[in-house]
Formats: sequence, structure tokens, C-alpha cells
Amino acid sequence: MGTSNVVAAAMAHDVETFINISTDKAANPTSVLGHSKRTAEKITAWAAHETGRPYLSVRFGNVIGSRGSMLPTFMALVEKGGPLTVTHPDVTRYFMTIPEACQLVVQAGGIGRPGEVMILDMGEPVRILDIAKRIIAASGKDVEIIYTGLREGEKLHEELVDHNELLERPFHEKIAHVTVEPLAPELIDVDIWMSAIMEAKGATNV
Repeated sequence: MGTSNVVAAAMAHDVETFINISTDKAANPTSVLGHSKRTAEKITAWAAHETGRPYLSVRFGNVIGSRGSMLPTFMALVEKGGPLTVTHPDVTRYFMTIPEACQLVVQAGGIGRPGEVMILDMGEPVRILDIAKRIIAASGKDVEIIYTGLREGEKLHEELVDHNELLERPFHEKIAHVTVEPLAPELIDVDIWMSAIMEAKGATNV
């Protein structure tokens, strides 16, 4: 709904280029965040269809050092003496640096076509446990690692591309382009979304 509001404002003020920041969780989504971001991509694609302008999305993995990144959290836990919490010993995630994330946004505005989703080649996914062990080793401290278990809807391994998407690399070998089906905001059942959000909050509080 937030994306829908911003897209509507952009269209009303004749914005020429619109970049929606998405996430790899939008590919084959299993969580509320993933489904929300997937819907945001579709709304952005709808705006591109309506305006004929480069309204598009960029799909990120984890941005190292950004607000909400796991690395500062891990370092803070180690500094306190632990324990350091990891959901699962085999969980992996894709990572990119802040400069890479910024470059992708700029590149998207320059080479992205209306309605596309652009994905940076982030290399091989990294095992979170390995990162945790390296941070502990670098600290020189004896810190315990505790496994908390995957939350409902949380994937062991993230994906960058949905099952129904076809990758293209028309302009740059390290930037992939996919298309998503447009979705007009008025077709979204807000009551269903709000029910899902409240249900997810209730599960989290428990």
C-alpha cells in the first residue's frame, strides 16, 4: 500500500524515472515481506505500463553495512560477549556492498526498461554460520553460537529469480533483467492484506 501511494504521487507529478527497491525475498515469496515486495514490483510494472516510462524495480540481497544488516548486529553481540544467534547452521544469503547497491540503482535508471526488475550478479550465496565464526575469531573472544530455528515462511536459501521468470542480460553481463506481471492497485483487496499483516504480527508476538 505504501508503494502504491508513492507510485500514485510520482505519476501525478509527472516523475520521469521511478526505481522501486525490492528484495530477493520477492522471488518465489514465502513470507509477508516477500509477498509485499512482490506485489510492489507488480504495482511498479503497472505504473510503467500506464505511463510508458522507466518505472522499474531493483532486487537486492543483503547490503553489507546498511541499517538492519546482520553484520553490525553480529558484531554488537560479540562485543557484549554473546551469545551470537543464527537461525540454522546451513542457512545462506546473498550479499552486496553499499557501493554495489547504489550502482545498481543508478544503472537501473540508465538502462532499465519500463516494468522490468533488475538483479545484480551477487556471486555465490554465503553461509551465515561461516560469517559468524569469522567475526568471533577476529574478536579473539570465546562466544557461544545458538541456533534459534527458521521462522515461519523463512527460507533456508534465498532465490534471485522466480520460477516463472526468464533472465535476460541485454546490456551488462552482471546485471540481469526480468519482467513481472503488472497489477493495478485497485485490484488489491486491502482487507485481505490487513488480515495477513495482523495474523503475522500475532504470530511474532507469541
